[in-house]
Amino acid sequence: MKIYTEIIGNMYQTPEWAEKLKNAEIESIYLDQWTAQKSRFLAKSDKGEEYPIALKRHSQVIDGDIIYYSPEENKAIVLRIELSPVLVIDMSALEKIDPETMIRISVELGHAIGNQHWPAVVKGTKVYVPLTVDKKVMLSVMETHHIEGITYEFQKGLEIIPYLAPHEIRRLFGGAGQESHSHEDGHNAYHPHTHPHQH
Repeated sequence: MKIYTEIIGNMYQTPEWAEKLKNAEIESIYLDQWTAQKSRFLAKSDKGEEYPIALKRHSQVIDGDIIYYSPEENKAIVLRIELSPVLVIDMSALEKIDPETMIRISVELGHAIGNQHWPAVVKGTKVYVPLTVDKKVMLSVMETHHIEGITYEFQKGLEIIPYLAPHEIRRLFGGAGQESHSHEDGHNAYHPHTHPHQH
């Protein structure tokens, strides 16, 4: 059985691949966000075929990665990722207010998120919080705290990816709470928050 060890291109990232695959038969392998963090896994395609995949350690699979292409067969096998939505909190309005209020609101938001033990990634004036519980629960927590000067909405995980570095992607989509999955790559092992010790 052939083992697929490398990503040869991406159907969305480069015009050449998009062109090559325009009329090709595409067999898709749908990965959830936890499997996509692993470098070794056995995956089943939408045609029911099984493919053993063993990429280099710390490879970052992104939606549309191609693991096989044959011009003769006019066929490609493509990895597709299904990512959970992300709560995006926009704090850009705070840039216009006084520093004391900005600090107070930031601490209130940090407290609200930390109290729920939600992992988060801060990029510029946006805070990204992965879906760890039901959407309604997350929105209700945000509404309960009623933090002034911020807006928030859920966005699709795949729309967020381009703005993030690989370690930030791992933090948002790296399988927190998926304890049933393998720990071989340590992708579940992090705990994004720390509690100060009382002296």
